Amino acid sequence: MFARIRGGDGSGSFDWLVLGLGNPGRRYEHTRHNVGEDAVRLLAERLEANLRTGRNDAAVAETRIGDTRVVLAVPLTFMNESGRAAASLVKRFKFNDPERIIVVHDELDLEPGVVRVKAGGGLAGHNGLKSITSALSTQDYLRIRIGVGKPPSAARGADHVLTRIPAREREVLDVSVEIAADAVSSIVTRGAAETMQDINSR
Repeated sequence: MFARIRGGDGSGSFDWLVLGLGNPGRRYEHTRHNVGEDAVRLLAERLEANLRTGRNDAAVAETRIGDTRVVLAVPLTFMNESGRAAASLVKRFKFNDPERIIVVHDELDLEPGVVRVKAGGGLAGHNGLKSITSALSTQDYLRIRIGVGKPPSAARGADHVLTRIPAREREVLDVSVEIAADAVSSIVTRGAAETMQDINSR
């Protein structure tokens, strides 16, 4: 996909695309699976940027972090179709480098309260990442992983990520969401390597 975009002018006016993953609808608000969306919505709020719906299967805000122009987006599809929004936004804003895409998502392999930044790598069974990788034909984008912990058993996996969270754990995740939003700003202003060193050492 990126090769096709380079065949055009290959230079959009925005430097970064930030995607916060989740499921749409009030039923899934503030569940573990939606912490990526929560982080991007928090960042939009901090920047006083309005996420508007209507195009690209996503709520989208065009904004700046410092002097850098950034597209913030929350896919409005279900998690396993997140790639539809990703591909549409990449085409619309003419992104030609996957390393300029940041995906914020929940991570079962990290304990609640842990946030990690990662460049490329495997998908760890995450359906949102699978969809984005398939749609963009690359997995070289940046990820901000928000730990939500493993379910008590494999059979309860869906319940673990899709149901409401106990208040005490929600408080922990709210701090993680803030750290993830900070991490996006740090990547944009300081770069991925410095941000990884900072966030991943906590």
